[in-house]
Amino acid sequence: MKFYSILKTAPAVFFFALPFFATAQAGPPGIPEFYSATREMHRWYFNFYDLVMVIGTISGILGGLRIYSNWQSGKHHIDAQVMGWFFSCLFLVLIGAFLKTLYGVN
Repeated sequence: MKFYSILKTAPAVFFFALPFFATAQAGPPGIPEFYSATREMHRWYFNFYDLVMVIGTISGILGGLRIYSNWQSGKHHIDAQVMGWFFSCLFLVLIGAFLKTLYGVN
């Protein structure tokens, strides 16, 4: 009868003691790697953001010059070019703000 009561209480003691064994670890596995990946993403994000802004600036200047050249050469129906140029610049600015918000980069 004594063996039966030990057999009955052993699982209960094990499950109540399990949280104490789990807290003895240094931390959940993968947390340091997660923080390392987050730091790496923040470092690369600024480099890519600067690269996109430089490419956007160059393409914006070239687009503006193309529109100016077409206007000066007598092509006065450039509404589609102006709208395309304006909305592409607006898109670059908005996508930069969206990615900053998405990744939580300040």
